[in-house]
Amino acid sequence: MRRKIPSSTALTAFEAAARHGSFARAAEELSLTEGAISRQIGRLEAFLGVTLFERVGNRVRLLPNGERYAAQVRESLDRLDRDSQYLMGQPNDGASLDIATIPTFAMRWLIPRLARFQQKHPNITVHLAERMDPFVLAGSGFDAAIHFEHPAWTGMRTHHLLHEVLVPVCHPGLLTGRKRPTALDELPRLHRRQNPEAWQHYSQETGTPLTNPAIGARYDLHGMLIEAALAGLGVALVPRVYVETELALGNLVAPWPEGKTISKTFCLILPEPIGLSGEPIQAFGQWLLDEAKKGTTVEL
Repeated sequence: MRRKIPSSTALTAFEAAARHGSFARAAEELSLTEGAISRQIGRLEAFLGVTLFERVGNRVRLLPNGERYAAQVRESLDRLDRDSQYLMGQPNDGASLDIATIPTFAMRWLIPRLARFQQKHPNITVHLAERMDPFVLAGSGFDAAIHFEHPAWTGMRTHHLLHEVLVPVCHPGLLTGRKRPTALDELPRLHRRQNPEAWQHYSQETGTPLTNPAIGARYDLHGMLIEAALAGLGVALVPRVYVETELALGNLVAPWPEGKTISKTFCLILPEPIGLSGEPIQAFGQWLLDEAKKGTTVEL
């Protein structure tokens, strides 16, 4: 069946005119004449059977139907532009993977290790995108997800990678002149906004006394907490897997016991068994599982 799609020239002219609110400015952007823009939009209106602009003398105003259509056309053109540039950037003899992941995990654990994957598989390009919440993997455009274990992934193939165990860390300078066992109650404590009771739970399960566990600045991401700790702003309660390198270098110290409870489990989520997946995702999935088995510290 033949698709009822206007010409790309007409859609491009319409999107520019709608965005600028002016045929003249659209013509300047597209290196066309104002008359050419007017004719393209006239053809588009005739094709659709809908008036998109109100014309008053030399001025134009986008009508409600035009406003809605402009937003839809802009989204479609933006997506087509991204997809085209994405394809243009692919090597002819290579493959690519699109992986959705938690941003802090990507920055603190995955990306520092990706060079090892590229050394083994130089023909596979790994694209990463941020996804904070679980989502429907099928039809999402992603080959896999690296996320927390969650009931939302039911029906998917889930492979455990690492456990999230929280540990208090701070800049070593904060402990100068302080007794380490009692310093935790004296120093500013930093909180992750989505887990406001983390310090209270830590105090209860480790037997570490904290006068008021809720006091302290709050941040959205573990990555922000880590940067705040590195800046000497206080003690951050963060997953050990995120700070192993800083601890090894001495940029952060963790003189207090780590939490006893596994907060969450990081997983690789696939739409089908890894053995039935394509070769690129098999290679990436197996590499990721091997990296998780090695431990948490990146080679310095």
